[in-house]
Amino acid sequence: MKDVKVETMLLSQKEIQSVVTMRDVVECVDKTFKGMGEGTVVNPTKVNLDLGEVAPYPPYSGFMNAMPAYIGWNDSAGIKWAGGFLGERKAQGLPYITSMILLIDPRLGNFRAVMDGAFITNMRTGAQTAVALKYMYSRGKEIRLGLYGAGMQGHTQTMAIAELFDISEVTVYDVNRAASERYAEDMKSFVKGRINIASNPAEAADGDIAVCVTQSKDEFFLYEWFKPGMILFPMGSYQECSDECIEKADKIVVDHAGQALHRGALAKHGSSGRLKEEDLYATIGELAAGKKKGLVSADERTICVPIGTGAMDVSVATLAWERARDKGIGGSYSFVEY
Repeated sequence: MKDVKVETMLLSQKEIQSVVTMRDVVECVDKTFKGMGEGTVVNPTKVNLDLGEVAPYPPYSGFMNAMPAYIGWNDSAGIKWAGGFLGERKAQGLPYITSMILLIDPRLGNFRAVMDGAFITNMRTGAQTAVALKYMYSRGKEIRLGLYGAGMQGHTQTMAIAELFDISEVTVYDVNRAASERYAEDMKSFVKGRINIASNPAEAADGDIAVCVTQSKDEFFLYEWFKPGMILFPMGSYQECSDECIEKADKIVVDHAGQALHRGALAKHGSSGRLKEEDLYATIGELAAGKKKGLVSADERTICVPIGTGAMDVSVATLAWERARDKGIGGSYSFVEY
């Protein structure tokens, strides 16, 4: 066999940002959800490494997830190794999320690219909500948003929803009012109407949808705020909404049943057996593939939990790799020679 160098592309966060827009991410996420519904996307349940997020040892106040996937519509495979850390990372002023994505050629197993995953994670998390709303929201193009959490995830949620809807009003609540004020300034160009800063969490529950992207371990969103016709997205690492919201919801929609029942908003109910896969109305993939009807009626309370899948990361990362390759962006490295 001749000596063969296998070149692996290296992409930084800035390089990815230069070739991928939120519109691109929304389109990728939509296609990938449809693939999940049709069975052309393979997405095993993520593997969690607890580094002190919940476990008493080790004491690092963080976690990492391994998230592999194969994407049929762009014939790509890869894995994201990503997590979130408070503790010392927060004390040093570093972002909560840390992430890398590795792509392979699924025919040969050669590594196509190694790249930052934090930007893609933030963008696709916002896009998941927007795409879910595309199949669930039944009141036209205008939408009123109640937002809990004014950090990076709050920003990308708003940016993604604005790609598919006209946001007529946002009411944002964050325990740090300065974060809400920064959000209001940053999001002016994405919100067609007013941005209101809530002084308490109840005030932010006056929208058509409520999106929770916080690090809170408290079940702060109360059932009395969960109005008929509302779609509630509790997307943090913990529950965020009361047991009553979950138990009295008319429909529960998830992105991945195996994951959603064991982490995040539904974990307590899933692990205790109070909520089983057969109790879920649908996956977002089933809605995108037309296998289930998604539109929410005015008298229904719906919870949607896109807990996050490697499939979304791999699909967006593949687009970034293709664009960078075509434009000659990024570095390369030969990790191995055959």
